[in-house]
Amino acid sequence: MSTAPAPIAKSKHDESRLAQILVAPIVSEKATRVGEKHNQVLFKVLRNATKPEIKAAVELMFKVEVKGVSVTNIKGKTKRFGKSIGRRDHVRKAYVTLKPGQELNLVSEAA
Repeated sequence: MSTAPAPIAKSKHDESRLAQILVAPIVSEKATRVGEKHNQVLFKVLRNATKPEIKAAVELMFKVEVKGVSVTNIKGKTKRFGKSIGRRDHVRKAYVTLKPGQELNLVSEAA
């Protein structure tokens, strides 16, 4: 009987995909207010990202514990550019709720 080494526990999600999921943090008055009141952070994410992928990406990138993820899909507005009509891109926002005691400071204060 051969004793093979135990397989290494592999993450459920691919790390290269997780690195691409978070497009940008959203820093606005509303995002700051939500962050202070509900201990949440807002991110612009890929349109095909799932909640478990977003949670894994935030935990991997920022080394924090995530309580939950809520997602909204924002439809792009139609805008005029001179005579032509264009449309802004559709956006998917992720509201990431952190566990109590966890903190994620995206805006580092300059001294």
